[in-house]
Amino acid sequence: MTLTSLKNRYQTELLPLYTPTESAFILYLLVEKLLHWQRYEQRLHSDEELPQEIASQLKNHLDELKNHRPYQYVLGETHFFGLRFFVEEGVLIPRPETEELIELALKKIKEKFASRPLRILEIGTGSGIIPISLKKNLPNAEIFSIDISEKALQIAQKNALSNEVEVHFIQTDYLSTDFAEKFDVIISNPPYIAKEEAAEILPSVKNYEPRLALFSPTEDPLVFYRKIAQDATQILSEEGLIFLEINQKLGQETLELFHRFNAHLLSDLSNNHRFIIAEN
Repeated sequence: MTLTSLKNRYQTELLPLYTPTESAFILYLLVEKLLHWQRYEQRLHSDEELPQEIASQLKNHLDELKNHRPYQYVLGETHFFGLRFFVEEGVLIPRPETEELIELALKKIKEKFASRPLRILEIGTGSGIIPISLKKNLPNAEIFSIDISEKALQIAQKNALSNEVEVHFIQTDYLSTDFAEKFDVIISNPPYIAKEEAAEILPSVKNYEPRLALFSPTEDPLVFYRKIAQDATQILSEEGLIFLEINQKLGQETLELFHRFNAHLLSDLSNNHRFIIAEN
């Protein structure tokens, strides 16, 4: 089997899950990982017979994709904020909106604190994209990142090592954790999907990504935000900042929880209510 014939299969059999352009790009990424061929090498060898083992792997990956398994899990990695992250079942796949959250946070943090040392608390580690991306851009910051999932923290630690940063990862249930120390920044993209919204979730998300990281653990989809708002009154430093990614359907309700702060509701690039920035 040749790359050309495989490309035709991917583009045909993955409709309507992926457009032909998306399917071709996924195949390119898989071949790059398996054979270490860059784009020009893939074009050069496109009509040559692939090694049988490689062809079999690519056909197996096609079946996985047809069963709605996210291509990032098939690859075992993804790129986020210019960095490479390992991902697998057990951690959320990074979303573009979270890149927007980090961009907002970095801009505001640098404006307010310049390059002075900071203490940052991140709630909901996942694969570690938020604390690792922040640490790469704020080398003087001391970052603490907490998650209830041992598996998520193992993957996050692996990502911190591969990206050569130090983050303090802590396994704990945030909803039952009290903090005694102060932080200059609190940032979080916690589970916020209400259980009744499950029917609206794509199969690739609902069947593969961790429910623990998607859905609110209680009937209250704002339970994490309520605790963050309460905790921040005690643990946020005098000039501290809060950055949150939120459920677009609950923008005003979430904003009202932060009435003690100078808080603003911001939209993402798709014009959905997606972020809250608050400061003392």
